[in-house]
Amino acid sequence: MRTILKTFLILCMGMIWMHTAFAQMEEINIVGSTTVLPIAQITAEEYMNKNPQVSISVGGGGSSIGAKALLAGTTDIADCSRPLKDKELRAAAEKGIAPKPHIVAMDGIAVIVHKSNMLANISIEDLKAIYTGDISDWSEVGGPSGKIVVISRDTSSGTYEAFNNLALKKAKVRSDALLQASNKAVLTTVIQTPSAIGYVGMGYVTAEVNAVSVNGVKPTKETVLSKEYPISRPLYMYTNGDPKGQVKDYLDFVKSKEGQVLAEEQGFVGLY
Repeated sequence: MRTILKTFLILCMGMIWMHTAFAQMEEINIVGSTTVLPIAQITAEEYMNKNPQVSISVGGGGSSIGAKALLAGTTDIADCSRPLKDKELRAAAEKGIAPKPHIVAMDGIAVIVHKSNMLANISIEDLKAIYTGDISDWSEVGGPSGKIVVISRDTSSGTYEAFNNLALKKAKVRSDALLQASNKAVLTTVIQTPSAIGYVGMGYVTAEVNAVSVNGVKPTKETVLSKEYPISRPLYMYTNGDPKGQVKDYLDFVKSKEGQVLAEEQGFVGLY
């Protein structure tokens, strides 16, 4: 009887401890850019290892999805691969939301073609002409003869916005471009399509594609930080006002030297 009672008490104490532990667990929600997603995932994993009382959920969907979630109050952090738009800032002000940007890394938008395409370099002018429809054959830019299959991100993507601003000067993307919902989808499509051209955050470039120079410059840490690479941009995490508590502590970790090393391990450019 005493053994049964002792076992019962131990089980009760364990349940009380577990309830207390879960009650003290702090949750952080992160959603948005698929470009920033690998940074959020790796830093969240490492941060939770160091802080087991914190649970961080990380999701993608695109920069616009992150911005909408921030404005709706359904996320603590919105990942964005572009600054918030004026209309998003106006909508935030109307709702009493004060978006605060935190630069968490730098990135170069890499232009990629199929591995069999030996094109080494493309000018920013020719890149714009391809994406706007003025150039449609690879032979016009020194590549093999054949129709160019243009792969682009969809309009909810921050990478689309950045590419459109930096490379296309806000010109409209050709109507026959194949729109993809993520960096990974663009990469996969280019891998599978010999005549394709696409663009991804440099952290997504693999040996399965050919990343070409733009204006004779490769996207590297040095050329992105110096802005010599013409399609370079900062990557953001947004909060509603100044972050507090565990959210601030997590963002401080992301921006620390340790966090920036993790970002570089994912193929991005650290701030230091």
